[in-house]
Amino acid sequence: MIRTLAASALTVLALATPAIPAGGGDGHIEDVDFSFEGPFGTYDQMQLQRGLQVFTESCSGCHGLRQVPIRTLHDAGGPGLPSDQVRAYAAELFIADEDSNRQLYDTEKGEFRAILETDNFPANNTAGAPDLSMMAKARAGFHGPYGLGINQLFKGMGGPEYITAILTSYTGEEKTVGDTTLYENTAYPGGWISMPQPLEDGSVTFDPEHNNSQHHLAEDVSAFLMWAAEPKLAQRKQAGLVGVLMLAILSVLLYLTNKAIWAPVKKRAKSA
Repeated sequence: MIRTLAASALTVLALATPAIPAGGGDGHIEDVDFSFEGPFGTYDQMQLQRGLQVFTESCSGCHGLRQVPIRTLHDAGGPGLPSDQVRAYAAELFIADEDSNRQLYDTEKGEFRAILETDNFPANNTAGAPDLSMMAKARAGFHGPYGLGINQLFKGMGGPEYITAILTSYTGEEKTVGDTTLYENTAYPGGWISMPQPLEDGSVTFDPEHNNSQHHLAEDVSAFLMWAAEPKLAQRKQAGLVGVLMLAILSVLLYLTNKAIWAPVKKRAKSA
């Protein structure tokens, strides 16, 4: 019996141990103190605006955000851009991958129409790079120990930290395998990645001025990608807090009701 229970327990642990996804498995991922972490955390609006600029200038040439509506840049819980700026931003976007954006093709005019704020960000598969709409939720920076996921309980999934680590862990070493140039990256599984280093100190200039070192740029764009993947994070936390408070009040009421119901019974039992 004991042997059977032990075997069953080992089987459950084996099945429960998550496979290491394409991200954060081999390299060391540093925890970053993002403003949106924790039960009461919220997005830093200015950081999201900086992250949008970093994405636009350094990432959008190869990566898309096809699941993110452009109009959400106006949302109060997000970058919070004014409506006129959102319209101007949408008008400046270009279609680098025509095959992946056929919904924007105007058959009457025989050309692609201008992107509107009511559209989603254009898809971009020209370089074979992954879409970043859900990247901050699709990658896990923290695991273990021993596949138990305890680090995720205390630190979170670590998706934004994984992105930050990838963007800041290039060593400058290169090698060629066949026709592909690989770049050494100590945070990437296997140590080599086909994406060239996208960020350097000062590669993006902010107005108003803000620290634009490589690490700060990486944190800003990671926070923006977290918002892109989880735009209703603050509302979800608020709903969860309300639910917990309601359960706490209900528990107190049930306790008091139980005492009131059983008080006469206990009194008679003592007097008997």
